[in-house]
Amino acid sequence: MSLYSAENQKIVLLGYMGSGKSAIGKSLAELSSLPYIDLDDFMVERENMSIDQIFSQKGEIYFRKKEHHYLLELLNIPGQKIIALGGGTPCYHDNISLLKTEGIVSIYLKTSIETLANRLKSETEKRPILKRFSVPEELTEFIAKHLFERQYYYSQADFIIQTDHKEAMEIAKEIATLLKQNKTT
Repeated sequence: MSLYSAENQKIVLLGYMGSGKSAIGKSLAELSSLPYIDLDDFMVERENMSIDQIFSQKGEIYFRKKEHHYLLELLNIPGQKIIALGGGTPCYHDNISLLKTEGIVSIYLKTSIETLANRLKSETEKRPILKRFSVPEELTEFIAKHLFERQYYYSQADFIIQTDHKEAMEIAKEIATLLKQNKTT
């Protein structure tokens, strides 16, 4: 199923960590037969280090610079593809402006604080920015504050899809329908 006629169209998924970008990206790729790339996985492969190692050994400033570099690289690879960003990617190095350029369709996977907290409570050790939270209430408070700070960037996406109480494939089908209805020529 072709979502767009433009051969270099990039479909970019953004949203807070735990919003389902990876699972939805994979489902959308399966549905559309387009290649799927997760920016974090791309960085891990290129840097030969885990995200956690990059943060702990090289720091967040290095991470954000490399994240920008690899995002540019992915956006410049010819051909249609689905790209899932890291939760903070749109918020640094004016990456949100990159997502507003021709040939890119950005989709914000909007997820409630409650759903995010439920999804992330078991992942605090895997996510560098959440490692310090062991009490669920502190995690929820952090997510609420952090999401508020990032909302400005997320809300600039071309489309917003609510993800609460939906399966990844259901959301992928919703995105596919949305993209077909808003096809560009």
